[in-house]
Amino acid sequence: MSSNDDYDLDKDVIADNGIRQGLTAYGDTHFSLFLRKAFIKALGYSEDALSRPVIGIINTYSGFNPCHGNVPQLMDAAKRGIQLAGGLAIDFPTISVHESFSSPTSMFLRNLMSMDTEEMIRAQPVDACIMIGGMFTLHTRCDKTVPAQIMGGISANKPVLPLITGPMMPGSYRGERLGACTDCRNNWGKYRAGRIDMEDISAINEELAPTIGTCGVMGTASTMACITAALGMMPLKGASAPAVSAARLRVAEETGKNAVAAALDKRTPQGILAKENFLNAITVLQAIGGSTNAVVHLMAMINRHPDLYGKVTLNDFDEIGRRTPMIVDLKPSGDNYMNDFNNAGGMIALLHTLRPLLDLEAMTINGQTLRQVLDATPFKPFPFSSQIIRPLEDPIYDNSSLVVLRGNLAPAGAIMKASASKNRELLCHSGAAVVFENTADLALRIDSPDLAVTPTSVLVLKNIGPIGNPGMPEAGMIPIPRKLASQGVTDMLRISDGRMSGTAGGTIVLHVSPESAQVGSALGVVQNGDVISCNVEKRTLHLEVTDNEIKRRWEEKQARPEDELPKHRRTKRPMAKRGYRQLYEQHVNQAHKGADFDFLTAEGLPSM
Repeated sequence: MSSNDDYDLDKDVIADNGIRQGLTAYGDTHFSLFLRKAFIKALGYSEDALSRPVIGIINTYSGFNPCHGNVPQLMDAAKRGIQLAGGLAIDFPTISVHESFSSPTSMFLRNLMSMDTEEMIRAQPVDACIMIGGMFTLHTRCDKTVPAQIMGGISANKPVLPLITGPMMPGSYRGERLGACTDCRNNWGKYRAGRIDMEDISAINEELAPTIGTCGVMGTASTMACITAALGMMPLKGASAPAVSAARLRVAEETGKNAVAAALDKRTPQGILAKENFLNAITVLQAIGGSTNAVVHLMAMINRHPDLYGKVTLNDFDEIGRRTPMIVDLKPSGDNYMNDFNNAGGMIALLHTLRPLLDLEAMTINGQTLRQVLDATPFKPFPFSSQIIRPLEDPIYDNSSLVVLRGNLAPAGAIMKASASKNRELLCHSGAAVVFENTADLALRIDSPDLAVTPTSVLVLKNIGPIGNPGMPEAGMIPIPRKLASQGVTDMLRISDGRMSGTAGGTIVLHVSPESAQVGSALGVVQNGDVISCNVEKRTLHLEVTDNEIKRRWEEKQARPEDELPKHRRTKRPMAKRGYRQLYEQHVNQAHKGADFDFLTAEGLPSM
């Protein structure tokens, strides 16, 4: 269409592509386009440029986000790829959130980020969109942006392509490799136990994150990167190439080219992502010993898809786990780092190894099936590769790296990364509960020499669920009480309705649903001394208290004035009266559904 045609009042200029789509409503279509072009030309664009497919690039760079330090370079490379393929690249911002710089938690802001992404993709005339950071951008240090942008991308349903910033390189202290953030936690535990001193912990702090990028272990960032590739939404090499490598820039250029092709063919996420894609992603999650956070995020993504809402549940995670061995030897479940995984062949090597367990007819963003992608990228194992990515018959962990537990303590489910247990005897364990009502109570009492706790106790932390904190903070890795840590205790059975970092390890039950803040939840009325039984083999999590007693305790709790308790023991708090926090508290659903807003799921709210 020529420039004159654009303003021919006898022609219809409404279109669903390029700069002409989604025109602002002024009541005069031709004037709307005329005005849009007038302002975009202020940036120096020519008519030729404006006639091409428009590829948006979400810019998540922030001075508060070291994980995204390479975003400017990635944007340049992506723009190069777009231009080589004949597209027009236009970048725009969305919010950027980093795990360590977000209050109360970055998870609290995940749904807001998904709304920002969805509405900006809808509002602006883009034919496809590249999301820089993690899978559909990773503004949140490790995981929240990845699912936030997938969630928003699925809902907006324009072609979307991830461009992940990539993992950082490991550091070194006294000849030992270090990497964020499994080694952050391990060494902090040693410092708490008095096994290393202030000089050591200060020097280690300098080496834990020696380059830009996401955590260099199989934490949530790396897990979401691998899952993104398994879903078929990005080049396989994009899952593991280091943030500081030239390979990462080549992936960015390739993503730019792919975006133009996806725009021309209208490869939308709802059109590409089927149940098979998500089952493949769950298979990869189990095989890599990935983050427990991926479970709640995947459920949120799945429930955004109109054809998949309610079609994949926690049962699928457990069923797939039972037949999938953990074969990737990376921290926190193994010994190595993401650059080792990359050097061993990364996702190409892993998916070839997992071929017998995958649905190879699943589609990818390139318009090819997974089978076609793998056939075009053959891989020959070599000794180092087989050390990092084991054969199926020689796994690190036989099956069920992640398990789903149920019982009266978690009727809707709870998650444990069994492969990260430091004491396998705890996978079948009963013990007396030591209860902390909230994080303030935990901070006040966990290191008290008077704490009534033994190595066989079960540590329980309440009120860190989706509503309880709010935002499910990564406080589920309850620290070992100092008096036990100093005696050499390194693991205990721990239970909460919150989350933990994907870089963490231990025998830890998370995402207990319904959360303790929900009236009637057994977790909400666990008391000191109650016996809790966990059996991973049988997939059970049980509070040895009758249903009638649980009901009685709730009735008593509801009637008890909170102001009679010390502040750190109070569990009731007034609901927010305004703003995003009120929206969050009124509409967030439970962990087993993804902790998304009920009105954002594919089902939405019931009609009035």
